[in-house]
Amino acid sequence: MLNNLTRKKNIRTFSISAENLTGEKGKGGMATEGTGADAARELGQGWKVSPYLNCEGGQTIVLADVKGQGAIKHIWMTTSCRSNRDLILRMYWDGNKTPSVETPLGDFFASANSDESYQISSLAVCVNTRNGFNSYWEMPYRKGFKITIENRAPEKAICFFQIDCEEKEIGEDALYFHAQFRRTNPLPYMQEYTIVDGIKGSGHYVGTYMYWGSNNNNWWGEGEIKFYIDGDKEFPTICGTGTEDYFCGAWCFRTKGSFEESRYVDYSTPYSGFAANTTDQLYKSQKRFNLYRWHIQDPIYFEKDLAVTIQALGWRSEGRYLPLQEDISSVAYWYSDALDDAYPALPDRNGLEII
Repeated sequence: MLNNLTRKKNIRTFSISAENLTGEKGKGGMATEGTGADAARELGQGWKVSPYLNCEGGQTIVLADVKGQGAIKHIWMTTSCRSNRDLILRMYWDGNKTPSVETPLGDFFASANSDESYQISSLAVCVNTRNGFNSYWEMPYRKGFKITIENRAPEKAICFFQIDCEEKEIGEDALYFHAQFRRTNPLPYMQEYTIVDGIKGSGHYVGTYMYWGSNNNNWWGEGEIKFYIDGDKEFPTICGTGTEDYFCGAWCFRTKGSFEESRYVDYSTPYSGFAANTTDQLYKSQKRFNLYRWHIQDPIYFEKDLAVTIQALGWRSEGRYLPLQEDISSVAYWYSDALDDAYPALPDRNGLEII
């Protein structure tokens, strides 16, 4: 990537923020009214007069509505919202009326639960101290894009953000970015969890984020992930060997030794990560796990359709597998040439809440 910096390019850089909502050249920091106006009252224009936007309870605000051709290169966000799932992030490409990205804000950045703070240091997503959310997925558009935030909480949310873009020519082979959220709580007995299905068009699958709540004792990650590619029916083309294996870990994400003596080991790497929340504090007994896997070096290519499922599988007596009834959430990330994928309706606020 560093050698790419030496090449001359026909690109205009701009960014969308509360200080320049249009991204126009030379129009940043011009506000005379805004959320920082009182703090800047002795300094005036150009002194952080509009550093963030307010999103009232029940309101949807537009963060960006851009016309032209180019690509989003980086998104930084942080908010005052008490729950990472009370804000819903949506992205629309080329004037399409239905979003290609629709997820709770935290889940998009691999951070479902605001009560748990994990440092994520990956190539596609970084989360730094106190929910400094960063996305580096490239998101091309040909006619423009729109990004909105819906606040489902009753109280106002403060939204800081910067959307860094490139105005440039987009090739005919460039694909659209997609991200879709799902949750099943609890997973029915002997039913596989669907990460995504109904993907249409031609493209490639590039990532999975999961927030996994275990409702049983003992190990929970024996289940296989399955990719049903281009017409696969009963059996998939790609079948993994275990949940921790898919997320690039091994042997139950734990240290060597007996189950009684070992412990989980968190990790965050460029392409995969795992973090455990296994508190035994009063009223906080639920085991939950944060997992991501980016298919940046190994995309899953499809020509016409794709579906992805994973099993929730543990152990019962006499060395037998136990189908688990877990609380599982996910975000699937992919690129395709289609803009008409049908997404399932998001759960309501209660259906998203992490208890």
